[in-house]
Amino acid sequence: QVQLVESGGGLVQAGGSLRLSCAASGISFSINVMDWYRQAPGKQRELVATVTSGGSTNYADSVKGRFAISRDNAKNTVYLQMNSLKPEDTAVYYCHAWRPPNTYWGQGTQVTVSS
Repeated sequence: QVQLVESGGGLVQAGGSLRLSCAASGISFSINVMDWYRQAPGKQRELVATVTSGGSTNYADSVKGRFAISRDNAKNTVYLQMNSLKPEDTAVYYCHAWRPPNTYWGQGTQVTVSS
């Protein structure tokens, strides 16, 4: 059974930092592309950051320079370090794993940034 379990969300003031974690089980973690998505109320889910199996990363323009995605294959865990948080970063953040044709989602963790 595949599980992606996010943690680390919470309430933070603008300018603060949070570190999200996503622990994976039931998949060959090291060969999966891992993503973080987010969905704000009334908005579509959007891709925030990606790390490939080889460690290459990519970011949405809105978070470049503030967020950093990383992975620890020994721990089957992907991280999202979020710095200089803004109120517009408020959303539910979802972990996503994929290796075609399979795709998996976590249950999400709430991040709220107060102004």
